Amino acid sequence: MKKDQMVTIDGVQYNTADLSEDARGQLMGLRLTDQEISRAKNTLSILQTARIAYGRALSDSLGVTGNVENTNDDDLTFTF
Repeated sequence: MKKDQMVTIDGVQYNTADLSEDARGQLMGLRLTDQEISRAKNTLSILQTARIAYGRALSDSLGVTGNVENTNDDDLTFTF
């Protein structure tokens, strides 16, 4: 962390250089967690898009007809 970096916690601004070592560690953990949550959301979006594509391709290969534009992709249900 940069020495004169400011962070706002519960509406109060703090200079990270003034935080205790424990508080700086918690802040780093929080930032890492936020980054991982963002990455997981992006991964989920990619997987959901792939699922839709695979579902549509499967429907096409099975000869299922219908207006794809009006299909709710959440309704694509498969039981294995």
